[in-house]
Amino acid sequence: MRSYNPDLTPPWKKSAPVPEVPADHDLVVEEVSTGFCGAVIRCEAGTVTLEDRFGKHRVFPLEPRGFLLEGRVVTLVRPSRPAPSRPARTASGSVAVPGARARVARAGRIYVEGRHDAELVERVWGDDLRIEGVVVEYLEGVDDLPAIVADFAPAPDARLGVLVDHLVEGSKESRIAARVTSPDVLVVGHPYVDVWEAVKPSSVGIRAWPTVPRGQDWKTGVCRALGWPENTGAAWQHILSRVHSYKDLEPALLGRVEELIDFVTAP
Repeated sequence: MRSYNPDLTPPWKKSAPVPEVPADHDLVVEEVSTGFCGAVIRCEAGTVTLEDRFGKHRVFPLEPRGFLLEGRVVTLVRPSRPAPSRPARTASGSVAVPGARARVARAGRIYVEGRHDAELVERVWGDDLRIEGVVVEYLEGVDDLPAIVADFAPAPDARLGVLVDHLVEGSKESRIAARVTSPDVLVVGHPYVDVWEAVKPSSVGIRAWPTVPRGQDWKTGVCRALGWPENTGAAWQHILSRVHSYKDLEPALLGRVEELIDFVTAP
């Protein structure tokens, strides 16, 4: 008696077998249907989580032939052993030091222009600052910055870093900053009218920060344009609550704060 294969699919319609690859931690793959490319950060029953180079996470099902590895179609499978965990990170992206105690405060300080600036710096860099023993204080504007610096009396063992809003060429802030010439003081700034703009719009759930006409209070104008209640304190608390790490901030602010921390803590 002649025997028949129960699979009646013609050979030319059958898919060629593809390799099964364990979804090991940090394996970089591309999801076939969306083109999303990223490194494996987590693999659970039936799903894998990828992180792209911008820090964005996407979860995909572990479907057959669902990914590309170095241009080849593969089937990701759950690893046989648990993936090694990454070192814990602080909100600024630094490696966390479990159990570390706050260092005694240095003589050096970082001054920021307003209370919102100070709260944002604390939100993202607070753990790092405590380990380094750096205290952040806020100023009510920078009009009297040269006198404030003179009163601080900076020295090689007591350096002062200052973060200024809207520090762009030709601005009032840039002219004031130019009057501070001590080698033990570093004045840097970001280009934004207010530190609110240093928070990425996507983190707040908006497309972009609105343009506020000159002559209007910027924060109030933002609330009006976005349809928020004209309560700038409540608006700021909403914005701050959406900041979880350095990934929620614009690079123009990130680099300046890191620069100040390095300056104040340099031997």
